[in-house]
Amino acid sequence: QVQLVESGGGFVEPGGSLRLFCNASGSIPYTMGWHRQAPGNQRELVASRGIGGEIEYSESVKLRFVIDRNIGQNTMTLDMSDLKPEDTAVYFCAAGSAWTFDSWGQGTQVTVSS
Repeated sequence: QVQLVESGGGFVEPGGSLRLFCNASGSIPYTMGWHRQAPGNQRELVASRGIGGEIEYSESVKLRFVIDRNIGQNTMTLDMSDLKPEDTAVYFCAAGSAWTFDSWGQGTQVTVSS
């Protein structure tokens, strides 16, 4: 199994930017992704990137968020720009196969507020 540690969350005003980091240890997973969960909501996929470079974004973050992976260092980033209050959530790094995520980080809080 893969161990995942996130960092980079914080507080930002609307329109601002943040970068999230995920460091993975253990094996190199086929897929890594970012999920988020806001209070009272279900956890949702934000973005994912396969080992072959295939990328998926949720509609709500397209053109604002960019996911990237460094396979050699087994790390992943999420560059978030034009942040909105509705982006406020705990963001989780996840890893797994082409079909399912089975390893999760502890989460990092992102708060967007004026």
